[in-house]
Amino acid sequence: MPILTPTPEALPAAPEPAAGAGPEPLVLDLSGPEAARGLPPGLPPGLPSGWPDPGVIAQLANALFQGGAVQGGGVPGGGAPQVVSPPSTPPGPGLLPGAPAVTTLAPHLPVQLPVGPPDVPPVTIPSAVPTPNLPAPGPGSAVAVPGAPAVPQPGSSPGLFVPAFPAPFDFAGLPAGLGNVVALDARRPPGGSAAPGHAPALPAGIARPSEDGYYFLREGETRAPVADGPRGLPALPAEPAHPAARGLDFTGVAAGLRPELVPDLGPSPHPFDPHAVKRDFPILQQSVHGKPLIWLDNAATTQKPQAVIDRLSHFYAYENSNIHRAAHALAARATDAYEAAREKVRRFLNAGSTKDIVFVRGATEAINLVAQTYGRRHVKEGDEIVVTHLEHHANIVPWQQLAAEKGARLRVAPVDDTGQVIVEAFERLINPRTRLVAVAQVSNALGTVVPVKELVAIAHRHGVRVLVDGAQSVSHMAVDVQALDADFFVFSGHKVFGPTGIGVVYGKPEVLKDLPPWQGGGNMIADVTFEKTIYNGPPERFEAGTGNIADAVGLGAAIDYVEAIGMEVIARYEHELLVYATAKLLAVPGLTLIGTAAEKASVLSFVLDGCRTQDVGAALDREGIAVRAGHHCAQPILRRFGLETTVRPSLAFYNTTEDIDALEAALRRIQARRGLR
Repeated sequence: MPILTPTPEALPAAPEPAAGAGPEPLVLDLSGPEAARGLPPGLPPGLPSGWPDPGVIAQLANALFQGGAVQGGGVPGGGAPQVVSPPSTPPGPGLLPGAPAVTTLAPHLPVQLPVGPPDVPPVTIPSAVPTPNLPAPGPGSAVAVPGAPAVPQPGSSPGLFVPAFPAPFDFAGLPAGLGNVVALDARRPPGGSAAPGHAPALPAGIARPSEDGYYFLREGETRAPVADGPRGLPALPAEPAHPAARGLDFTGVAAGLRPELVPDLGPSPHPFDPHAVKRDFPILQQSVHGKPLIWLDNAATTQKPQAVIDRLSHFYAYENSNIHRAAHALAARATDAYEAAREKVRRFLNAGSTKDIVFVRGATEAINLVAQTYGRRHVKEGDEIVVTHLEHHANIVPWQQLAAEKGARLRVAPVDDTGQVIVEAFERLINPRTRLVAVAQVSNALGTVVPVKELVAIAHRHGVRVLVDGAQSVSHMAVDVQALDADFFVFSGHKVFGPTGIGVVYGKPEVLKDLPPWQGGGNMIADVTFEKTIYNGPPERFEAGTGNIADAVGLGAAIDYVEAIGMEVIARYEHELLVYATAKLLAVPGLTLIGTAAEKASVLSFVLDGCRTQDVGAALDREGIAVRAGHHCAQPILRRFGLETTVRPSLAFYNTTEDIDALEAALRRIQARRGLR
């Protein structure tokens, strides 16, 4: 929901102080609903005349951030700063001995009690000096991310364009003026009490939005609709049409399909219109080589809805500033937007606290962060790290480097002929020397959905920590890190319809608090002298320097967008589309699917008899169809199937059956042309 600061002429002027009166104390409340309206915090709902000058409020609010009152995602008392000796610099890659992966299976060993990593005593980070306790926030002094769960927050706007909502959302039940701007979450309705498809009631005192969605109005106030938004921004589109009558019917698609390929979830309870959703993605409206673009390279990167594009543009136009450390209005806006994005990620993953969410550049940097902090602290000579045969290079190479530096060993859990991890073999690899397990939730090369919850439980029975790579899962299924019980969970924003260059590390609080910093610089420190440095607690400890602020905000907008549709709706539709696509591809002469696990996400990796994969990819491109052709940064798993490369179409919720039909027809033409030669 777009939330802009009211124009100056709409704000009442501060009264002149009475003669002889001393200055009144100013109480700041950063938790009030006014923040949801883009207004300075701490104001009474009706905005009577006499409220303090907004510039003074912005300066004082930012002084709280500058003075260190806000730590740990905007919550006071965000953990005592800790002093840590910086880790020694690892030798350059050229000086490291090779560390080949070992696929032999260790004998089964007795189960250990879950008391932490075996043979490693607890390690604490000593504090160089006592850290003063920050006062607990009281009424009127809260500095957490403002607002109630049912009210959109500063920085939470999905942009100036509204996603095309699927059928489950009934706009007739929304309060007047909210039908075209409220983003609903089918998975967890705001407040937990709203009926499905209906917006929760607004808290008392919250002003309603105007019809154009750009201004918040006091009781009795009206504003005529405008053709364009304020300051030249485009107007909001009309409320999307209800697409109930246009839902796709996949009844009978799986007839004759081998059941081991894809499980049948039954008929969809919620019709879904991917054509309406596709209109939210401007890049998908173009032609390539004179043909309409069909984007089937979603496992490499997903496209961005207009809502995300607009949110990024709005940030740079009206909010751009460094965060946390300035006493001016733009810093407050940027900080609010950044920390609101952290809260959205927390909610998206169902993490316990924003302190458990660390922003990084992507899943690759996230894995390297864990390797260089947890790994370097806990992995010693002779220890072992367990991965699976399905892993992306980003979940192999950092562990190889760590093993080579420490004299440790990388062990690999095998997969069966369908591409699924052999759970019994995985468990036999876990032994008293195992220090960490790193496993992908979904294979980027085969689409296999790995039973990570079961693997995490096995590792924890042996006292071993687990990192789950969620780069390929977060855009296809709901993720609950507390239910998975993962110690670390990582993903990239660009794989979930967000910007590139932003990613996330989730870590359990008891794990993060004892980890040393990975990089040094600004923002992650509480105090620096030439004799010592006192570090902030998580997550700031791991976010040195100026982060990717705008793209973190864009990631928050992407999460808003997918949650407005509902991850369950997305998962079911993509499953139905995968069933349809599997049947179509199996009918193409000479085509062999690689990876036929019973549980799969939206990847169809294949080879075509007599054709090089690069030639197939180039031929499809001439038809306007974008797929990936190569090794997909997952060479070990392809070589497990005797291949170096495959063609990999990969699906998202904006793909349609027409896209699949076009792919099938193009592949048949490729085969026909080959037969004529």
